[in-house]
Amino acid sequence: MSGIFAALMGLGDEFAAHVLLAASAIALGILVALPTAVWAARSPMVARISLGFASLVQTIPALALLALFFPILLSLRAIFGEGLPTLGFLPALLALSLYALLPILRNAVTAQANLDRGVVEAADGVGMSGWQKLRLVEAPLAAPYIMAGIRTAAVWTIGAATLSTTIGQKSLGDPIFAGLQTQNWELVMAGCIAAAGLAMVADALLGLVEKGFRVRSRALSIAGLIMVALFTFAALFTQVIGKISGESRPITIAAKQFSEQYILARLIGSRLEDAGYEVEYRDGLGSAVVHSAVTSGAIDVSVDYTGTLWTNEIKRADNLGREAMYDAIVKWKRDTSDARIFGRLGFENAYGLAMRGDVAARLGIASIADLRPHAPRMTMGGDPEWFERPEWVAVREAYGLSFGEQRTFAPTFMYNALRSGEADVISAYTSDGRIAADRLTVLADPEGALPSYDALIVLSPRASTDPKLKAALEPLLGAITVEMMREANFAVDRDTDKLTPAQAARQLAKRVGL
Repeated sequence: MSGIFAALMGLGDEFAAHVLLAASAIALGILVALPTAVWAARSPMVARISLGFASLVQTIPALALLALFFPILLSLRAIFGEGLPTLGFLPALLALSLYALLPILRNAVTAQANLDRGVVEAADGVGMSGWQKLRLVEAPLAAPYIMAGIRTAAVWTIGAATLSTTIGQKSLGDPIFAGLQTQNWELVMAGCIAAAGLAMVADALLGLVEKGFRVRSRALSIAGLIMVALFTFAALFTQVIGKISGESRPITIAAKQFSEQYILARLIGSRLEDAGYEVEYRDGLGSAVVHSAVTSGAIDVSVDYTGTLWTNEIKRADNLGREAMYDAIVKWKRDTSDARIFGRLGFENAYGLAMRGDVAARLGIASIADLRPHAPRMTMGGDPEWFERPEWVAVREAYGLSFGEQRTFAPTFMYNALRSGEADVISAYTSDGRIAADRLTVLADPEGALPSYDALIVLSPRASTDPKLKAALEPLLGAITVEMMREANFAVDRDTDKLTPAQAARQLAKRVGL
């Protein structure tokens, strides 16, 4: 329990950012929903269209809705300029506001449709204008029902906002995603407790406002609204003070959704902090998002891999060999954008198909080709990207594989699935320390279907023109061996005596001699 409490005490920034994001999304949802509800109450067609749209939005998973705003905003830069944010607060705000619409809109429309006709007719009879009738009759009668919808929207939005981590917005999802990846359950519990607590407090305060409307107590409603406002402004103050205290825009470092990326991001961050830079991290991002973000300048520094860029971004299926592929990627980046490949870190983290060593020995499987007769009776496990990546298509076609079942796991849980028998083969990472610890066999790839995966530092247009930044990162190039990286990864991923990514990064820096 002391570990959970300590983790909770360290979530101040994430908590404030979460409050500000959720409050802004709910406020924007209210601003859109209430005028739409008034219009819908007077037009059946508007009611059908608006409620249908809001219901449609609810059918889209929150994670997908958040992710969709990245390419939308990226394309809108052609109209609004390169300053339009594509990651972080703006896409999260827009997506969550859409998510908040349905309960507010539906309750408001339903409340207006079920108003006492006698009261409405009386208002008409005394000669009230449409505005007077709305303000003095319809709004007070509908207010308790609308507040019930706002309460529902608040709880939904606070929960869904944890997913905004995946598009680079700081939130209480940060400890949850990081804890899930590194199996730090105290961190996961801290994030969950904070999010649930926030939702309960928000529901209670908004419930106070609802009760005030219901019993016609203006004092009760105002008291609830004041407490909500104070809570929100405290979060805003915390965030604004944090921004003002920084002398300049911080260097933003991206990390994808596995332990190695968290460690390398902290290693790079520590180098830049030692050089006098302010640093912030955007963790848990997808490969495509990271590449687009660093190319557009939304992210300053990322670690990527030659094989990922070769297949996902350049759309190449051939395998030129390690050196030729690296040279081609450097040239492609230079020719297509102002972002730059800064250099290789010195190790390769390739995809490889892995099995439990005892099972592979019993079945006589040493290469991917040996899997073919066994695959129909096996379960293939992959990370969330694997089955959509060109590498999987290349492997499947090169070896004629057809597995009985395909299952997707978070990267850290793939190894647990293999250990427990939930999967027979997984798409492992060759720099992962759990390969040796779990006595796994990485299958040979005689057809060369999988490309090389040298770890690279990629710099945004802004970072690539900063001599001081490049000088700070220069000692990392070629300095990290795959053995060093395996050791650091395992220190974070092992079941006991786990290190945090920052602690593992400090150990790795010592191993490198920094």
